[in-house]
Amino acid sequence: MRIFGLAGWSGSGKTTLLTNLLPEFAARGLRVSTLKHAHESFEIDQPGKDSYAHREAGAQEVVIASAHRFALIHELRGAPEPSLDELVARMSPADLVLVEGWKGHSHPKIEIYRPSLGKPLLHPGDPYVVALASDEPVTGLALPWLPLGDPQRIVHFILDTLGLPRWPS
Repeated sequence: MRIFGLAGWSGSGKTTLLTNLLPEFAARGLRVSTLKHAHESFEIDQPGKDSYAHREAGAQEVVIASAHRFALIHELRGAPEPSLDELVARMSPADLVLVEGWKGHSHPKIEIYRPSLGKPLLHPGDPYVVALASDEPVTGLALPWLPLGDPQRIVHFILDTLGLPRWPS
């Protein structure tokens, strides 16, 4: 599966951009899956639910399923965090996997940057950053600049970078 990422500091707009890109990919008939990296512990299940009780009682994996969706919760229980490649290998086939986070992985990515945050640029230390998307142009940039407010242009850039057609036949 082809992988493309969005990387940037917290508050830069990665999630907002990703959710704006998904309808553009869907309009082109592409099946897109997403992977989001969380830096802290997180919960997708809630106390009082049966699946939560299963996990708390010691289940290694809990699958919650209905006629509309299913979710797999895997407890690491002290095991190392799986790599991006290991997680992608567990996913169903898709035309593209959009990754939010995983700054250190060797997949092509767009850096999401907001000068107003006062944070340094990431791309000088990451050779896999292929463009910078920002809410304002950045001077002296050696990479292509993409406006954050133009998801169609960003989708075209991603498709072109990955060698995928802009409109599948």
